[in-house]
Amino acid sequence: MSTLHGTNRFRVPSICLTVNLSRFNPACVLVTGGAGFIGSNYLLHMVARHPDTRFMNLDALTYAGNLMNLSSIDTHPNYAFVHGDITDVELLQGLFDSYPIDAVVHFAAESHVDRSIADARSFIRTNINGTHSLLDAARHAWSKAPSRPVRFHHVSTDEVFGTLGDSGHFTEETAYAPRSPYAASKASSDHLVRAYHETYGLPVVITNTSNNYGPFQFPEKLIPLVISRAVAGDTVPVYGKGSQIRDWLHVEDHVSALERVLLDGHDGATYLIGGRQEARNIDLVKQLLNLVDEALGRGPGTSHDLIEFVSDRPGHDYRYALDCSFVEKELGWTPSRTLEEGLRETVAWYLANQEWLDAVRDERYRDYLTLNYHSR
Repeated sequence: MSTLHGTNRFRVPSICLTVNLSRFNPACVLVTGGAGFIGSNYLLHMVARHPDTRFMNLDALTYAGNLMNLSSIDTHPNYAFVHGDITDVELLQGLFDSYPIDAVVHFAAESHVDRSIADARSFIRTNINGTHSLLDAARHAWSKAPSRPVRFHHVSTDEVFGTLGDSGHFTEETAYAPRSPYAASKASSDHLVRAYHETYGLPVVITNTSNNYGPFQFPEKLIPLVISRAVAGDTVPVYGKGSQIRDWLHVEDHVSALERVLLDGHDGATYLIGGRQEARNIDLVKQLLNLVDEALGRGPGTSHDLIEFVSDRPGHDYRYALDCSFVEKELGWTPSRTLEEGLRETVAWYLANQEWLDAVRDERYRDYLTLNYHSR
């Protein structure tokens, strides 16, 4: 069972909205995993910018799902929260039967590589089985009105492509070569989405993104982990020698790209969304430590002594980098921030939102559903 939370119960219109053939204009968007890091930033962006579109946030609230992220919109009339699991077939069918859902934006996923190495079971269940259940529900619901414009937007990762050497970039044509259980589960879900497009004609778009950072990221991930530990004066672990290279993208730049893809993307297309901002892990860590020291009035380099090199992660990919020329050309999107600007903003956000970070650390964030929804 699930419960729909929010002030708006989504009155079902008697007729479909008029659709501009040059742009997809959804009436009701089902966002899965909307209480997670990227999903919550997406909803914060979209709910305010599209007041005539209804947004339903379906989230199971596993450990990284945090409704505190969405406190600023949880009473907006075009937003509602549904507590439920994407593997729940009856729940999905009920949502599609009850509401005029004409778009799905699918974020829901287990996403932490280290956790997938320790135990891949939940990654298989959510990322593969959950995506299959969601695709089936959308296909069956939308087949009842085949002339209705609909879209399934699947949000994925650059890790499906494997690893790069010192040069080159992944493109939309790069063969998949996942090297971790997490990457393999996301690759599987990508293939399922493409298969439903090719086999059943389901209108889909797929986006693969590079490493995101910014507000509301769960502190197990590198950037918030470094910031929070540096503030506390705790050791900052770095895998191996920190030589791995990642392309970094601020989450607010990412969600602006996702907006473009949902509304203006071409059916069946894949878009690579990156920041064109590569950095070695060790250099990124030192840059973050410098920014924290500066913000706290410490002497330059004070926190560098906190760095502790630890045994490398098994199968640790060396380098990721995306060629974003297709999304730039087709949709006119480019990231708005340099890495320096984005990191400075992010450090400032975490320092200004210590209460949010403390609530995550001591797990008070888990009480938000009961305290702020069930009491209404």
